[in-house]
Amino acid sequence: MLDINLIRKDPEKVRQALLKRMDEISFDELLAWDAEYRATLTESESLKAQRNAVSAMIPRMKKQGEDVTAKLEEMKVIADRIKDLDAKADELSAKIKEFMDALPNMPAEDVVAGGKENNRVVRVWGEVPQFDFTPKDHIELAESLGLVDYQRGAKIGGSGFWIYKGNGALLEWALINFFIQEHIKDGYEFILPPHILNEECGYTAGQFPKFKDDVFTLNNPDGRVQFLLPTAETALISYHRNEVLKEEELPKKYFAYTPCYRKEAGSYRAEERGMIRGHQFNKVEMFQYTKPEDSEKALEELIGKAEALVQKLGLHYRVSKLAAKDCSASMGKTYDIEVWIPSMNQYKEVSSASNAYDYQARRGNMRFKRTETKKNEYLHTLNASGLATSRLLPAILEQHQQKDGSVIVPEVLRAIVGTDILR
Repeated sequence: MLDINLIRKDPEKVRQALLKRMDEISFDELLAWDAEYRATLTESESLKAQRNAVSAMIPRMKKQGEDVTAKLEEMKVIADRIKDLDAKADELSAKIKEFMDALPNMPAEDVVAGGKENNRVVRVWGEVPQFDFTPKDHIELAESLGLVDYQRGAKIGGSGFWIYKGNGALLEWALINFFIQEHIKDGYEFILPPHILNEECGYTAGQFPKFKDDVFTLNNPDGRVQFLLPTAETALISYHRNEVLKEEELPKKYFAYTPCYRKEAGSYRAEERGMIRGHQFNKVEMFQYTKPEDSEKALEELIGKAEALVQKLGLHYRVSKLAAKDCSASMGKTYDIEVWIPSMNQYKEVSSASNAYDYQARRGNMRFKRTETKKNEYLHTLNASGLATSRLLPAILEQHQQKDGSVIVPEVLRAIVGTDILR
C-alpha cells in the first residue's frame, strides 16, 4: 500500500511515477474523499468533546436542582449528529481503502517505464551452448532417460501437471537440497510454512483483492477465505505481520521450500510444453526484512545469491532489469535471472529478485523500533527465488546433453543423484 501522505503532499509526482506502469491514474476523487473524511472526523471529534463536557455538567446541574431538560435535548441532537458523522466517515474510509488497495507500488526512480520491450539485460554469464550434433529438447530427453512421466501426470492431475520419477525425482530433490544447503551456509533461517493460507496473507503480499482470481481457493462451508500458496513469498511476508521488530534484530533473513500452485490462466503456447509452465512446481524462496536504508544492498545480495546457484549448476544465463509494467504490482524494482533453453532459442526466468520497499509492510502493519529515535518505522521487504526448479531441470537437460543422448549431471548434484551421467 502506498503512503497516502505522499499523495496528499505531491499527487502529481506520485501520478507520474505510477504512469510508468499504468495507462492512466487520477487522484482527484481520492483527494476529495480524503478531505471530506478528515473534515468529518474533525467535526465528530469536536462534538464528542462537547458531548463529554455536557455529560459532566448534567450531574452537577441536577445536584444544584437545575432543570436539565434542555441539556438532555442538546445531548440527543449531538448524539444523532455524531452517529451520522461516524457512518459517513466509515463510508468514506471504505472508499479510500478500496482505492488505495488497488494501487500498485511506485516504481523506483531508476526503473524505466513500459513493458517487456523495455527490459534491459545488465549482464550475461557463460556462453550459449554450441552442439556438433542435432540437440534434443528437454521433453524428449526427459522421456528417453525415464526422468519425467508427462502422460501419467496429466492423467492424475490434468493438463499442466507432470510426475518426476527415478533419476528425475532424484535430480529434482538434489536441486532442492542443494539450494537449502547453500542458504543455510549463508546464514538464512529455514522455514517450512503452511501451503494453505488465509486471506490476510494474500492481502499483505499485494495479491488480494486485485489478483484474487489467480490462485486456487478452497470452498470452505463456513465462508473463510483460504487458498493454496502461489509462492512461499505469500507466506513469508506475513511471518511478522502486525509486529514491531527491534532494530538490532534486522535484517531478518529467511528461506522456505514449498511447491507453488498457480492457475496460470490462459492457453499454453506450443513452446511452453513440458515443465516450462505448469500448475504445480517446486521452489525455494529467499526473503528479507530490512531497515529502509539497507534494502538496496539486500537486493544486490539476493541477486548475487541466485546467480551463484545458477553458476554452480554450470548454466548459461543472463540478468535483466525489468521495466515498470513487467514488475509485479507489489514490487518497486525487479531483476530476473533467466536461463537459456536451447530448444526454445530463448531465456526463461528461474528467479525474480525484487524490492517491495515499504509497500507490503504498510499492508501488513510490519514495523521496527528505531533505537535512536524510539519511533516505529515501516520495514522494507524483499524476496527472490533461490531457485525455482521447473525451468532449471529443462535447462540442465538441454545445456548439458551429449551426442549419445546422455546428460552430464552438475557436480553439486551428483552426491544425491548417485551418478555423474544420466543415461
